[in-house]
Amino acid sequence: MRFRSAPAITGIAAIALMATACTGGGDSDSEGGSAEGGLTIWTDAERADAVEAAADEFAEANGIDVSVDTVAFEDMQGDVLNAHQAGNAPDIFIGAHDWTGNLVRNGAVQPIELPQDRAALLDETSLEAMSFDGQLFGVPYSQENLFLMRNTELAPDAPETFEELVETGTELKDAGDVEEVLSMAVTQEGDPYRMNLLYTSGGGYLFGQDDTGTWDPTDLGVGTDESIEAMEKIAEYGEEGEGVLRRSIGLENDAALFYDGDTAFFVAGPWNLADTQEAGVDYEISPFPGFEGGDPASPYIGYQSFFVTEGSANSALAEEFVTNYVTDTDFILSLYEIDPRTPVQTEALESVSAENPDIAAIAEAGAEGIPMPSIPEMGETWQPLGVAQADIIGGADPREAMEAAAETISEQIGE
Repeated sequence: MRFRSAPAITGIAAIALMATACTGGGDSDSEGGSAEGGLTIWTDAERADAVEAAADEFAEANGIDVSVDTVAFEDMQGDVLNAHQAGNAPDIFIGAHDWTGNLVRNGAVQPIELPQDRAALLDETSLEAMSFDGQLFGVPYSQENLFLMRNTELAPDAPETFEELVETGTELKDAGDVEEVLSMAVTQEGDPYRMNLLYTSGGGYLFGQDDTGTWDPTDLGVGTDESIEAMEKIAEYGEEGEGVLRRSIGLENDAALFYDGDTAFFVAGPWNLADTQEAGVDYEISPFPGFEGGDPASPYIGYQSFFVTEGSANSALAEEFVTNYVTDTDFILSLYEIDPRTPVQTEALESVSAENPDIAAIAEAGAEGIPMPSIPEMGETWQPLGVAQADIIGGADPREAMEAAAETISEQIGE
């Protein structure tokens, strides 16, 4: 079976034992774990206020102490793994869904029994993304995905196919209205996160899935005939073809090209919204179009979730919090107010979509998306695949580049 961001972290960072505490009803103990009969929750500073408000309510309702500690999100996975090994992990923490496989294999998180009535409130794909070996290991609350952002003054209509996008962008470039047909970060080292849009539309895939829906590292799509055909199609738009995809466009300049009016089309994410609005660009959001007659262009979807740590002395209380509070509409909306990511809870999504059309458009753009693979082996694919894709866009032979990438990935996975 076939079905973002960066690969799952596999190293262990130093634990943030001196994390800033935002206590709700009690302090965490000095070792970073929770006191007996209470809970400790780790979150990043940005979401701490909303999490603390829910923690206060939960603490009062259950007659317990709940503390909320802030840890830098980029350090969270490594800190949790290190704390778990030391026996002083939090009871609950916020993390990315693509950490799941690594967390499970390190024995750091426990399965969650989500009641059917609560599961029904959430997007089904988000629950699939949080599952590993057929078990649910976290409760998701938001998602993010790539989409096509279009300057409506330059391109009033959304393209239905990639070929139509190229045609429109080329006409604008030939007329001197823009400098680039499309702003899509490729970089010298490649960007498989963004390139997955065209790679999947051309028929390529990264990993297959087993009967439980878990990603199967033994079913590697890189180097197959499908992946080579996909990259041959992509090469047609590379530096020795149409010149639409170029390695000189990277994360340091892709957004600026759009903000400055130097391109009508931009492969963007929700993190670009505020700056686009500040730049005063008239824009619309739509799904990224795939090749004519090809498969859908599938963006990777990343989910933010709440995990329960394995071995917590208070696992029943922790599971109560993540199943009842993390699925609650008011709590999700409070998180959205300070961190406006697309909710996966249906009622919350309907509420924010009514107020913010961009959220509805981003959700629509993610309808054909696939969750970022959550297996630890994902970390072994990023660099070889990215380099191969960048080389192909620069003119390298697709078969040779993809087969070499497949060999490297297979060797690294097998180590």
